[in-house]
Amino acid sequence: MISRPSFSSQHTDYADEGKSYSSTTHLAQKEWGPGDLVPPVPLLPHQQNSLYGYPPQSARSPAPFQNGYGQQPYQQQPPPSATGWNNWGTQHWQQMRNNLLERRVVKQIPLHNGNLVMDVPVPKGVVPSQKGMGEEPEEMEKLRYTAATCDPDEFMQRKFTLRQFLYGRKTELFIVMTMYNEDSGLLLRTLNAVIKNIAHLTTRDRSKTWGRDSWKKVVVCIVADGRKVVDPRVLRVLQLMGVYAEGVAKDTVAGKEVQAHIYECTSQVVVSDNGDVGFGTVPIQLLFCLKEKNQKKLNSHRWFFNAFGPLLKPNVCVLLDVGTKPSGTSIYELYKCFEKHPNVGGACGEIFADTGKFGKLLWNPIVAGQNFEYKMSNILDKPFESVFGLISVLPGAFSAYRYEAVKNHPDGTGPLASYFHGEMMNLPGATASIFDRNKFLAEDRILAFEIVTKKNARWRLQYVKSAKAGTDVPSTVPEFISQRRRWLNGSIFAATYAMVCFYRIWTSGHSIFRKFALMILTLYNLVNLIFNWLSISSFYLAFFFLISSSIKGATDPFGGAGDEIFQIFNKVYIGLLFVVVVCSLGNRPQGSNVMYTLCMIMFAICQGLLLYCAGWTVYQTVPHTAAGWRDWKGLMANRTFVDLAASLVATYGLYLISSLLYFEPWHMLTSFVQYLLLLPSYVNILLIYAFCNLHDVSWGTKGDNGAAKDLGQAKKVEKDGKEMAEVAMPTRQEDVDALWAQARQELWVPEKEKREKRSAETKRADQDRTFRTNIVLLFLGSNMLVILLFTSSVFTDWINRNFTVASSSGFNPYLTVIFYAVLGLSTLRFVGCCLYLIFRLCGY
Repeated sequence: MISRPSFSSQHTDYADEGKSYSSTTHLAQKEWGPGDLVPPVPLLPHQQNSLYGYPPQSARSPAPFQNGYGQQPYQQQPPPSATGWNNWGTQHWQQMRNNLLERRVVKQIPLHNGNLVMDVPVPKGVVPSQKGMGEEPEEMEKLRYTAATCDPDEFMQRKFTLRQFLYGRKTELFIVMTMYNEDSGLLLRTLNAVIKNIAHLTTRDRSKTWGRDSWKKVVVCIVADGRKVVDPRVLRVLQLMGVYAEGVAKDTVAGKEVQAHIYECTSQVVVSDNGDVGFGTVPIQLLFCLKEKNQKKLNSHRWFFNAFGPLLKPNVCVLLDVGTKPSGTSIYELYKCFEKHPNVGGACGEIFADTGKFGKLLWNPIVAGQNFEYKMSNILDKPFESVFGLISVLPGAFSAYRYEAVKNHPDGTGPLASYFHGEMMNLPGATASIFDRNKFLAEDRILAFEIVTKKNARWRLQYVKSAKAGTDVPSTVPEFISQRRRWLNGSIFAATYAMVCFYRIWTSGHSIFRKFALMILTLYNLVNLIFNWLSISSFYLAFFFLISSSIKGATDPFGGAGDEIFQIFNKVYIGLLFVVVVCSLGNRPQGSNVMYTLCMIMFAICQGLLLYCAGWTVYQTVPHTAAGWRDWKGLMANRTFVDLAASLVATYGLYLISSLLYFEPWHMLTSFVQYLLLLPSYVNILLIYAFCNLHDVSWGTKGDNGAAKDLGQAKKVEKDGKEMAEVAMPTRQEDVDALWAQARQELWVPEKEKREKRSAETKRADQDRTFRTNIVLLFLGSNMLVILLFTSSVFTDWINRNFTVASSSGFNPYLTVIFYAVLGLSTLRFVGCCLYLIFRLCGY
């Protein structure tokens, strides 16, 4: 028996039409003729008579599929107990793949408007035994592959099409899930949640829009950012669902490089986290866009909005990041907001931190601090901004937009043009300033601002409390600092951009009342921006004055050692600031994990000392008798009591009251203390690191400008006056089914955790570093001036001369200004969140 040559992906020699295709090296001496059966690779002894041979078993287990979809899984056979499952399993996968690739047959496929579009049979295990959901003929039996050889902006112009467009179906919801190199578990976390949401839409029989066959109005688009970096297990999952096929994609078509591989299939298959495969209750229209190059998230959204959007013309677009898990009705709740309010251009729900089963992840203080932060943002900030109609950021991880609102004007200007402008700034040869590149790190903030200020339009943004989605948050110090570096730099520069362009509010089509309301919100954001800029000095001065005033009172909270403790920790605090600056300028968080962790612990100790002194001061200030509490005039005359009461109400009191109003007080019990102790690190470490790395405008992923060139090419030929493409494609159903069965088996084995490999940081341009240095000097210099001014002997002597009575009780004018400013801002937020609740109860 002649041995079969091994598959090599580096060569694409085409045989005549009708011959079997073999991609071989120059050493291969054998070509298989028409009708020849290429002998398969012999199976290993432990593989014989098992599920891994030909043909794959199709028996189904009678047991119910326990994941909430009502499917029944295929029979699952455990792997052999032989050593090295992960090794031989991968090897067997390659053997199965070689069988499929080496038995491909060169066929001549008609080109559609000069584009390569092929319909490929799906594995038999993907086709449900019972149909009748109103699908088109062969809709669930065929996978449609399109080799996109153009930029996404030219997709419609080059006459590319999509199945949804050809079927003439109206697209009410267009859902995109963007991913980079996330694993299959994160994909299934999001995808299965989306499937549950679509199933919920089909149960709403009373709705004018939704009902039994409403799955036809929803298209789910998965965009993978780079073929070379996508997780292989992700492709296994999509292969099991019938929306990906091996051996079909091509590198070039008629000499033009393929930019994206687009797979379309209507599938009813659902894959569970442990690899079980079953059928769901409704079909799902899936579109998988596998980009050839890694060109970052904005480019993925450009494929979604600019390539596919004009063809499908959806009503509402939903944006999700792989790893975010919307609850079972969240997508409907978002859509209902657009249906109810015609002038809503964008909406977002509540994103909450995943705290694990029974909240076990809250034992990690970093996760607990973020949990509290997320909750308070969803209780105070988002409702407050929603009342004004301008939410500063609709998170890209879970948000929705009305397609009509984000569309550009006929002249090419508009929200999407501004949104995608950030992608062009990081291309080779781009001349954009470092300010603009930092601004577009928060591209979702730019899009939100552009929608509300769209010329002659009156779109507003709304927060939908009932739409909830969980997401993983950083659990280690380096991940946390790296994430916040991008968030802080993007938000600060995007907020500055919004301040500078405030006049665009008056060119929009909003009513005069809403324009004035938006101006009030702009002033509020300006004050917040100033406070953020001076937050380091404000926090230090609060530390300095509260502790120094407490040890100068009638009693020492430290039993006579207060002055010594204050001097020690005052110097420790200043020293920590210098350590953070040095580490931020010279090292990545991954390289200084121990130092950053130590600084966070020391800042937490300083915060504990501050809280103790504040509590002691409160105890010394408040009356200790019932008669003292009844003397309201005496209490109001005590300036220290009034200031402390105002500050406590403005922060902790409003946290508690607003949480109770929203019936969500649990984070106050589980995460409040951790957040308080981490607060100095939020202010000092995160802000300093962000400003010291303004020159780094990366997303943590590296763009890839090269293509692998390992898929083969589609040659253009003419036959009977028609344009045809010669392509090698799988033709044997048993090969397709065998590879599908092997993919199912490999997913059954949990993936081993892989250590993340990080490449060295790329050196930035000299002008970027100079800009970074100037901003850091201005940022730290202004904060140091404030500190020097308010801790100088001139200021303290002036206090002693002019506020002798108040000073004796621990009063300080600086703290008074800070306390009342915080009180004013917090009162606005509280009023906003209360108004949101009232409007919500009134059905607005």
